Amino acid sequence: MHVLVTGGLGFLGHAVTLDLLAAGHRVTVLSRGRTDRKPAPGADLVIGDVRDRAGIAAVVRTGSYDGVVHLAALTSGRDSLADPLAYFDVNAAGTLHLLMALDSIRGRSVPASFVLASTNIVYGSQRSGTLSEDLDVHPESPYGASKVAAEQMVAGYAATGAVGAITVRPFNVAGAVDGIADTDPARIIPNVFRAMTGQLDHVNLNGDGSAVRDFVHVADVAAGIRLALAACAPGTHHAVNLASGVGTSMAEVIAAAEQVTGRSVTVRQLPPKPEPSHLVGEISRARTLLGWQPTRSDLAQMIIDGWAAWQRLG
Repeated sequence: MHVLVTGGLGFLGHAVTLDLLAAGHRVTVLSRGRTDRKPAPGADLVIGDVRDRAGIAAVVRTGSYDGVVHLAALTSGRDSLADPLAYFDVNAAGTLHLLMALDSIRGRSVPASFVLASTNIVYGSQRSGTLSEDLDVHPESPYGASKVAAEQMVAGYAATGAVGAITVRPFNVAGAVDGIADTDPARIIPNVFRAMTGQLDHVNLNGDGSAVRDFVHVADVAAGIRLALAACAPGTHHAVNLASGVGTSMAEVIAAAEQVTGRSVTVRQLPPKPEPSHLVGEISRARTLLGWQPTRSDLAQMIIDGWAAWQRLG
């Protein structure tokens, strides 16, 4: 299968590219032209921006792709509140442009497989417990709303029979593959590493750190995306959680990082926030539909891999 991976130079994109290559697929990475990273050895690179409708159409027309993994996105809920139009431009309109590009060559080949990377935040924060794909979405930021819009476009287009599609909803992605570290400042593990290496004075912790979240290894998410490509059936769309199915408290994350690295971190305890106490992904659909099982999403393993990659940042 020849697969186009948008956002293929990012933290998740690099892992997806490596996983697809290892499985014998041909991969072309779409990038806006970032210079700090190169595609994985064996992958082709094409420069383009999902906001450029004509440019994306040209990429798709000339590529003869059997599958598309759409990862390119803006991903900060907080930033989206300050600049909502940018989030709808990239996440919603960018998805529209990609689907329109596929539609422009409709009939030239068998329907493509289309995997959209969404996010677990589409469920909203007003729930607690295990989150299944059958729950109604409840976006609470322009970021979440733009992802819901993208999901709905993909589902609507798949219903025409033009593609087979699966939307994956990763939970808190962690770990590392091939030495590529997660540097997202909104995530707790990178911030713990920053505090350990002197880039931050401390790590903020809401309340006593008892809030429980679901962390999943980036390698497991990449494998899930590869399996989703294979499971796409023309005319159908499914939303699928990619999570560990295991809850870990914020305090446990910090303690595990200290144990793995042998370094201590200063914690600043903030007042508790009105947030769900326990959010974990239901993964039975991923098991049955994709044949997927998280194999590297043990907390210690994720921190070991993430820390090794972090140290390579210099």
